[in-house]
Amino acid sequence: MGFWFQSHNTHSTQQQLLFLVVLLLDTTLKRQHWGLDTKELRRSVEQARYKGINVKAMVIINPGNPTGQCLSQENLREVLQFCYEENLVLLGDEVYQTNIYQDERPFISSKKVLMDMGPPISKEQQLVCFHSVSKGYFGECGQRGGYFEMTNIPPETVDEIYKVASISLSPNVPAQIFMGLMVNPPKPGDISYDQFVRESKGILESLRRRARIMTDGFNSCRNVVCNFTEGAMYSFPQIKLPPRAIEAAKQARKAPDVYYCLKLLEATGISTVPGSGFGQKDGYFHLRTTILPLEEEMPAIMGEF
Repeated sequence: MGFWFQSHNTHSTQQQLLFLVVLLLDTTLKRQHWGLDTKELRRSVEQARYKGINVKAMVIINPGNPTGQCLSQENLREVLQFCYEENLVLLGDEVYQTNIYQDERPFISSKKVLMDMGPPISKEQQLVCFHSVSKGYFGECGQRGGYFEMTNIPPETVDEIYKVASISLSPNVPAQIFMGLMVNPPKPGDISYDQFVRESKGILESLRRRARIMTDGFNSCRNVVCNFTEGAMYSFPQIKLPPRAIEAAKQARKAPDVYYCLKLLEATGISTVPGSGFGQKDGYFHLRTTILPLEEEMPAIMGEF
């Protein structure tokens, strides 16, 4: 059984637990702000089926990890139509939906686009959307609070999912409290509303400035090209490595970007994730890093690159 992933290490490692085959789309698709190309999607699925893999679902991460993109409404329509035609369940990882750092490309939910498309697709396409307190302005990764919403999933499947969830231990109490606060935040007139708006706005504005500092910093480096982080918490610059560096990596029996990230860690103490872990196309090299360091420390950190 195969799952098609837009790419993220946490998702792909689940294959080892669930005995799945993961199909990765290469992450060099920079056209239209890292938009997904349905021709490439179809080619990937057809190739997998030719090999005897039963492709069952597709995962998209929007806003994106590692690319930091926000998918457009048109691109989401194309993806939903593709899944409908190919009989694939769409799993929408939307945990970064409040982490948006520009006004031109807002977050648009997969469910909204699906409902706007109307019947028959809005009544038939199976969709599961995920959200979490780990991201956004909460950033409470340690609380382990999250949920998913199922649309057009057969009742018998929902029953089985409920059964599987029921045999697990209940989420911890703080996580449930955080979830309640996330889905029911302070409202105008509440005693904490003004403070909530001030603090949440301040966090997101700071993240927007940090995203700009990091993007500008990478683009000022020689042999580095970086798209602006439209959303999420990551920057994903492309690094252009000279032949001698690629040869040194070969001698060390490392992928070139892995070798680069290890040398960067040794020289500066900065930990990054090589793009080869996300299914990048052969001959291209990227690294993922986060925009989360303190804002006042960002200029010095970018100076280390």
